[in-house]
Amino acid sequence: MAMGAVGGPRALLRRLREVMAGPGSAQDRLDRIVRNIAANMVADVCSIYLMRAGRRLELFATEGLNPDAVHKATLRVGEGLVGTIADTALPLSLPDAQSHPKFAYLPETGEEIYHSLVGVPIIRAGRVVGVLVAQNRTMREYDEDEIDVMQTIAMVLAELVGQGDLVDPAEFSESEARRREPYTYDGVGLAEGLAMGVAVLHEPRVAVERLIAEDAQAEMNRLGVAMASLRKRIDAMLADQDMVPAGEHRDVLETYRMFAHDRGWREKIEEAIRSGLTAEAAVERVQMETRARMGQITDPYLRERLSDLEDLANRLMRHLAGKTETAAGDVLPEEAILVARSMGPAELLDYDRSRLKAVVLEEGSPTSHVAIVARGLGIPVVGGCERVLERVEPGDIAVVDGDTGQAIFRPTPEVAAAFSENLLIRVERKAEYAALRDMPATTTDGIDVKLFMNAGLTVDLPHLDETGAAGIGLFRTELQFMVSSTMPRLAAQIELYAHVLNAAGERPVIFRTLDVGGDKVLPYMVGQREENPALGWRAIRLVLDRPALLRYQLRALLIAAGGRTLSVMFPMVADVAEFRQARQILEVERRRLERMGQTLPVSIRVGTMLEVPALAYQLPALLPLVDFISVGSNDLLQFFFAADRGNPKVSGRYDLLAPSALKLLRDVCAACTAAGVSISLCGEMAGRPLEAMALIGLGFRSISMNAVSIGPVKAMLRSLDVGQCRAYIDTLIEGPDRTLRGKLESFARDHGVRI
Repeated sequence: MAMGAVGGPRALLRRLREVMAGPGSAQDRLDRIVRNIAANMVADVCSIYLMRAGRRLELFATEGLNPDAVHKATLRVGEGLVGTIADTALPLSLPDAQSHPKFAYLPETGEEIYHSLVGVPIIRAGRVVGVLVAQNRTMREYDEDEIDVMQTIAMVLAELVGQGDLVDPAEFSESEARRREPYTYDGVGLAEGLAMGVAVLHEPRVAVERLIAEDAQAEMNRLGVAMASLRKRIDAMLADQDMVPAGEHRDVLETYRMFAHDRGWREKIEEAIRSGLTAEAAVERVQMETRARMGQITDPYLRERLSDLEDLANRLMRHLAGKTETAAGDVLPEEAILVARSMGPAELLDYDRSRLKAVVLEEGSPTSHVAIVARGLGIPVVGGCERVLERVEPGDIAVVDGDTGQAIFRPTPEVAAAFSENLLIRVERKAEYAALRDMPATTTDGIDVKLFMNAGLTVDLPHLDETGAAGIGLFRTELQFMVSSTMPRLAAQIELYAHVLNAAGERPVIFRTLDVGGDKVLPYMVGQREENPALGWRAIRLVLDRPALLRYQLRALLIAAGGRTLSVMFPMVADVAEFRQARQILEVERRRLERMGQTLPVSIRVGTMLEVPALAYQLPALLPLVDFISVGSNDLLQFFFAADRGNPKVSGRYDLLAPSALKLLRDVCAACTAAGVSISLCGEMAGRPLEAMALIGLGFRSISMNAVSIGPVKAMLRSLDVGQCRAYIDTLIEGPDRTLRGKLESFARDHGVRI
């Protein structure tokens, strides 16, 4: 399909606008439109399908197919090639459409003689309202320019559909009624927490009212002004002192600013303007192309980068329209639940955090930038709620459970009441947990268990006193390196580590050395793309290859701990040789400081994380060399089950309470205990009362968790008889069950254990 001699895209668009504004009914104009498109694009067929009630696509106009099929031929959304385009909201180009597995033959249309097909969705206000299709008798490949022209035409058609003359709005009453019914989304929890409030649409859509440009240079000038305004706004956001509470995410926002200055992005918009579009229409065209690419890319990192570009396009549209604010510029309800297709991290930070209670996204992953920022701010987030924007309306009551990944809109009064009661119970429990702060972490049969806290930032340190934690069982040192645009200087590292030790006082602190690489990329370190980053060049492997990096950090730790006890452990150790090499580097630094007359720690305890299953089988050789071991259950068990915990398709496939996993943990704990080596567990497993009950039953007497989990876990263990629990687990652990979760829950209920 190629443009005919009668004109280029701009001339065609002008003719279509003239037809739309001309005389005749809406159907007459639609018929003239398909004739114009077919003639000017040298297509044998041009057809327009529009969405009707019940999510069916009806053939509304055609040039080339049997005219008797108009208003008779229909396809369900997802049925056939046209239905697939509507379902995915993505263009489709095929040289031989009939060989495609989704091809559905409609005999009334007479389309069997046509082979090649190109189709694009007609989108209005973020929703697919129809499909534009062109077909040819010959088998041929359609190039990107031809698809771009089709998408631009579809934008013009969306205006005509939006006038309401083609489809009677009354026939949508049934589907609208369904949209008002309660609806539950089983998504993915991206940030933990529980909230109920009023739905607020993050992005009131900017409608492009003028598509065809009268003066291309004037549109270029408008784009330049809007682009400069956008960049200035982002720079001001980064310079804002209010950024301090989320300072650990500054590297994310610096990357966001880099995209705003991307030359390629601007050039694509300028090219669309030169084709005849206004600046707003050009931005929307490029945005649609970006969205189409996102649907085809499976790599989560690349999808997140394209999502950042989508975010910037939305902002740029608002600058062009003179509406530079999202809903963040409005006065939010007291309990606001933000709903969006996707969000960039900068946009989340625009909102009043005292009123924003939760976020619901159509997209998003646990590693997305907005999820990282939300967790830092303590805002519950549920992602993966497909097409939520098609159902939700501003003002809807919404319930969000970031723990389970569930979002409920327009809940029934009974559900809302039950949820309100649940929130009240949580508030009461929080007060109860606070009352346990100074109570001993001792079981009913007199077993003392040390509950430590995980930390990684100075803002975490006040939780030590708030929770009554026994100390810091895991301090993630890499966060300081990840949030800095340059390598932290020695003085800055010493200052941080000393501050942590001062805050802990007499309580122990275990510092984990740098766990970077893989998906934890340092902005100033050139890395390489890896097929399996979790199994690649990271943690101990990286720093042993770059020993100066490890020496620098160990030197800072030794100086900061002068006159005190230093506990340091190495991550991702897979064999004893790696541990010996790392410990030797520590000894070299200790001797160096000793020669210089530096005050040294009074005691140095050296341990390792146990995250690689292979290390569990080297314990006889390892235990004589270590002072302690800390099990990293997150990595250990995802490697054990070969299941990526960040992949929702497999993350829940294998239960942490499976007998095989518990046997591994039991054997490791028993070996350490027999050798007199202290052992702890510092993964997410430790912070869940039921899993923590199992760990204590297996023999663990020290576990470390996020601060918010200490109260619930302490309440659990103070109601637990360890002897009964261990005896019960021993009767089950050799059995054939896939998981012991249900039986352990029954044990807890039967014995009054608070889980």
